[in-house]
Amino acid sequence: MIEIKQEMTLGKLSLTYRVLFTGFLLVIGLGLCMAGAQIMLTHGMADGKPGLSMNDIVYSYYGNRSGSKLESALNGKMKAKANDDVKFTMIQWVRDDAPEAQWEKVGPLFEQNCGNCHDAESGLPEVTKFEVAKSLAEIDHGASIASLTRVSHIHLFGISFIFLFIGWIFGMAEFNQTWKLILISTPFAFLVLDVASWWLTKFWPIFAWVTMIGGFGYSLAATVMFVTSLAQMWLTRWTQK
Repeated sequence: MIEIKQEMTLGKLSLTYRVLFTGFLLVIGLGLCMAGAQIMLTHGMADGKPGLSMNDIVYSYYGNRSGSKLESALNGKMKAKANDDVKFTMIQWVRDDAPEAQWEKVGPLFEQNCGNCHDAESGLPEVTKFEVAKSLAEIDHGASIASLTRVSHIHLFGISFIFLFIGWIFGMAEFNQTWKLILISTPFAFLVLDVASWWLTKFWPIFAWVTMIGGFGYSLAATVMFVTSLAQMWLTRWTQK
């Protein structure tokens, strides 16, 4: 006789595995919320206004080519780091081609307003040094090829593992098979689309809308799998008691 192996479902898992999977999902869910907050505080302030917009994405990857990198930062995500008089002095120095003769006057402003974050240990540009500050006087071309390469491979490697485990847990849910396959595969497809859109926007700002779609697509699919998995592990058992 052919033995038919019954597929394990979330509702039939032991307490040990329900606790394990729940802990993973809750921590990953919190991590994704923190990632969203980080995006809002960095890319979401690229145009100087709260909330993620098309301009934020364009400025982050293509750049704000109407001014320098320093000017874009001071009018965008670093807007709250210095008062208007200090920002005016810094921007004017940049517009004057960042003369070294004025560094004695401008340097202390960088030290007082930027030095706390932009130090040697932070990994951020050490703008308190003249050579680094002068390099920020160049036109803002957005993310560099080197930084895009670094961030792309980190996202593709790291986030794909998150979707692997979320999909693996959701794979044990009692769900329409066709929609289950669609939901499991959607985050991977939209992750690739999201990363590809960064590169497209770097050269053609019109593709910024693709970034919005990519992030929304895999977030929605992951949320459905997340909520469904938790519900079937715990709510199903409560209703059966």
